[in-house]
Formats: sequence, C-alpha cells, structure tokens
Amino acid sequence: MLGISVYPEKSQKQEIINYINLASKYGFKRVFTCLLSVKDSKEKIAEDFKEIINAARKNNMEVILDIAPNVFDDLKISYDDLSFFNELGATGIRLDIGFDGLKESQLTFNKFGLEIEINMSSGTKYVDNIMSYKPNKAKLIGSHNFYPMRYSGLSLEHFLKCCKQFKDYGLRTAAFVSSNVALDGPWPIMDGLCSLEMHRDLPISSQVKHLMMIDDLDDIIIANSFASEDELKSISELKNFLELKIVFNKEATELEKKIVLDEEHFNRGDISDYLIRSTQPRITYKESNFEPSFTPDLIKKGYITIGNNDFGQYKGELHLAKKDHSNDKKRKNVVAKVSDEEIFLLDLIPPWSKFGFTIKK
Repeated sequence: MLGISVYPEKSQKQEIINYINLASKYGFKRVFTCLLSVKDSKEKIAEDFKEIINAARKNNMEVILDIAPNVFDDLKISYDDLSFFNELGATGIRLDIGFDGLKESQLTFNKFGLEIEINMSSGTKYVDNIMSYKPNKAKLIGSHNFYPMRYSGLSLEHFLKCCKQFKDYGLRTAAFVSSNVALDGPWPIMDGLCSLEMHRDLPISSQVKHLMMIDDLDDIIIANSFASEDELKSISELKNFLELKIVFNKEATELEKKIVLDEEHFNRGDISDYLIRSTQPRITYKESNFEPSFTPDLIKKGYITIGNNDFGQYKGELHLAKKDHSNDKKRKNVVAKVSDEEIFLLDLIPPWSKFGFTIKK
C-alpha cells in the first residue's frame, strides 16, 4: 500500500486537501500526519485536523496520527480514553515513543477499533515485550522512523533485521521514502526524509522499487510533502516486478532494443555470481542476425548484453552483468546500461523472479 504525509501546521488546509485528492487519484491509500511538532491548543488541533482527515477518509484512505507520551500530557488525554483521536476521524495512532509493553497491548483493545502503530526502528525486544502481553494483533501495526538529518538514516542490514522481527509475528509493516522536490516535514532541518540512508539522494521511484523488493515490508509512505504529480504518477505506474531504468548505446539495433524492452525476462534458478541470464530470446530469435557491434573487452556491472553471431548456441541470449567480467572472444554486444542510481538493485533480483527494463527519461 502506498501513502503520503501531510503537516497541517506547515501548509494551508486547502493545499493539503488538494494533495490528498491528487494522491488518491493515483491509488495512494494511506496518510501519515504528525502531532509531535504541533503546539496549538486541543481545540485548534481539532479544527485543523478534522477537515483534512475527513477529506482523506472520503477517499477511502487510512489516516495515522504520530504521537508520543508528551502529546497525551499536553492535550490532557488519558491513555484509557482515545475518544479525541476517534472524533478527529483517525484510523489509528502511531506511538513514536513506546510505553512498557503492557500499555501498548491494552491500547490495541480500545473500544473505537483504532489501530496502534509502533516504532519498528529500535532493533530491541520492544515488539517481543508487547507480544508477551497478548495484544489484539489485528490492531497492532508497525512503521520505521524517518530521518531528516543526513547520515542518520538506517543501514540496510538493520532495516531488514527490524522488518523481519515484526513480520515474524505477522504484523503489517511500513517504511518511508523521500520526495526529491517536497520541502515540508515536521522539523526545521530536513535533508530529505527517508528511513534508509542509502535512499537519501535517489530518485523516489528507485527508492520505492527497492522497498517493493523487500518481502517483509508492506506499506511505503512518502514522508515529506508535497511530492510532485510526476512523482506520484511514476510510483503508481510501477509494476509488481522490477523494471530497471536503462540507457541504450548508439550501436544497439532495433531488434536488440525489441529484445530488451518487449521480451519477458526472468532470472534463472541456477544463478551465477557474474550475470543474470534471460535465455528465451535465443530461442525466439535463433534465426535472426546479430552482427558484432560494440564489443568492449570488459563487461561492467550494469551492462546489458546480447550474444552476437559468434556466440554459437547462445546467440540472442540476454545477459545482465552483476559483476565486471571479460567479454570472452568478443561474443557479446553491449546494447545498454542500467542507470547508475539503480545498479544496486541488481543484487536483489532473486532466482526465478521476473524483471524488465524501461528507458530512462
């Protein structure tokens, strides 16, 4: 499920509602918003948030409010009475800072059916502690933090460990990506707003592609606002398999381009450290002519090659290079290259998975 974030204290109400409507048009189903940085009165918060939340709910979008213990104190709200959040129209609340495990478990049984979202990024036994108190699992979900400060985002290793920790309990999980044009977040300093540090300067579509390949992650939310319509559209059009952005070489023939763009490719089960093989084209085009063209001595990681006439039974076979290796006897034509920002995705293509290519704009 895809989501957006909005910050009523930073933007005009109608601007936010327009953004929600636009995101809904492109299939986004979640809205994250934050009470941590709001300093207004309870009455002002209710006035500002109700209309925005109502706009999201009219579009069948879930709305999660990010809170912490100090929010309960500031608004004079009891942990045992979540009626304020229900009256706002929220689907649930996110506990940025947790309690003792028992309290979270009790909150999942609230009479309004609000979802209780907990912080996934600590890597401690926090979720294990909550589960030991037998929560209502149907109302317990998790999401990672986002990180406004450069170099402070999560490592991939830690991120995956935390995702698995939650998914082992069958809990719904979420993480944040960063728009490349949005300027608003909950805090003054913001060098992007992502969960994974490696995503900070990537195009948003590449960030989302990466997270879509992680089995233990369910929802992907744009943390800053407002993402552009082009960004929303590009994410909504992503396939349920990996499509890598590529640039063709000038030597690539129309037949080679057709093989790259139109054929169905999948990674063989007998995987290699050096390359991903798409073997069907060599059968489909076994009678076709593949004159040697651009045949460098070194095949670099990210190169897309097609076997030329000198490659015998492998003529027409497409390879995607995972490691640098020699172009033995110059039997491969290099026809294209994966865009630099997406080369890291090559290492994440599992055996038997489908993949494809699209021309970088």
